[in-house]
Amino acid sequence: MIKRIEKLQQNLNDNEAYLIISELHNYYLTGFASTDGALIIDKKEAYLLVDSRYAEAAYLSVKHCKVICFSKLFESIGDVLKSDNVNTVYLERENITVKTSDMLKTKLASAGFKPISNDRLDNELFELRLYKDETEKQYMQEAQDITEKAMNKTLTKLYPGMTEREFALELEYEMKKLGAKEVSFDLITISAEKTSMPHGEPDDSPIKNNSLFTMDIGATYKGYHSDMTRTVAIGEITNQMKDIYNIVLKAQLAALELVKPGVRCSDIDKAARDIIEKEGYGEFFRHSTGHGVGIEIHERPAVAPLGDVVLKPGMVITVEPGIYLPGKFGVRIEDMVLVTENGYHNFANAPKGLITYELN
Repeated sequence: MIKRIEKLQQNLNDNEAYLIISELHNYYLTGFASTDGALIIDKKEAYLLVDSRYAEAAYLSVKHCKVICFSKLFESIGDVLKSDNVNTVYLERENITVKTSDMLKTKLASAGFKPISNDRLDNELFELRLYKDETEKQYMQEAQDITEKAMNKTLTKLYPGMTEREFALELEYEMKKLGAKEVSFDLITISAEKTSMPHGEPDDSPIKNNSLFTMDIGATYKGYHSDMTRTVAIGEITNQMKDIYNIVLKAQLAALELVKPGVRCSDIDKAARDIIEKEGYGEFFRHSTGHGVGIEIHERPAVAPLGDVVLKPGMVITVEPGIYLPGKFGVRIEDMVLVTENGYHNFANAPKGLITYELN
C-alpha cells in the first residue's frame, strides 16, 4: 500500500495535497477500514485521521501513514495542511456525495485553502486500481474459492419446494461460514421463466423442475470481490434450452481466447457478440460482455462495444455473455479472469459444461 501512496505523491507539487474522504479509497490506500475520517496525502507525507473509536486499532495496524486521532475532523485537516504548507487541495468526485463535496469545498475555502474538485484525483486512483498486485490477486482468488465451495455445497441441498430466496440465503450462509465478510451483491438465484431477466431477483417462488437455474453469485474477502455466473439444468430440459446453452458457452470461450495483453476490450465483446448474432440471437444479448472487478464489484475497464481500454497484465475482468428469451428462459455463463503476461488466469474452477441437478 505504501507503493500506491508513493505513486500518488509523484504527481504532487510541494504545495499540493489529496484529501480522500471515501471509505473505499481510504481502505484501498491504508488497509484500514473505518466509517469516518480522512486521508491526506501531500508531497512528503501521508496522514490517516481517525476518531477515538478507531485510534487504537489504527495505531497498531497502519505503519505507512502518520495516524492522527481527531476530535474535530475539519480542524485537524486544516492543521495538517497548514503544517505542511499546502495551499491547493484536490478532492474526490465519484465516491463522495455532492453534499459532502460542497461542504468540503466551503470549509476548505473559508480556511484559506484552494479546493479543486475535478477528475484528477479520481483518474489517478482508478488508474492505480486497474492493476492488481499479488495480495489483491490472492484475496480475489480466495473470494472466488469461497464462492465455488459454497455453491457446490448449497446445490447438494436442493429439495422439492425449495424457493429461490431460500437457496440464496443458504448460499450466503455457506459463504460466511467459509470466511466471506459478505456477499458481493444481492445474489441472483432464479429459475424457469425468470432466467430471461439478466438481473432477476430471487423471491418465494419454488425452484422449478425441468427448467434452467441461473446463479450469479460472489463473495468478498478482505474487501475484494468475486463474480461468477453458472446456469444449470434442474431435471430434464428442452433441446432449445440445450442449444442456447451451447451457443452462450461457445461465445464465452471465444471471448476468453482473446484475453491477453494488447487486446482492446471492445474486441473481446465483439468476439462473443458475433457468435450470438450469427446464431440469430443478437437482439437477445442485452448487456455488455464484462467489467472490471476489485474492491468494487463493477470497476473499470468496461468490456463493451465502446470499451476502448487495451488490456495489460494485472487487470481483472469478467467475461459473461448471455441470451435471454423474454417470458421463456435465459442463459448466462461468467468467469472472472486476470490478464497475465501471455494470456489470462481464470479465477474460476467450476465446470462450464451443462450440468443437471435433481430436486431430491
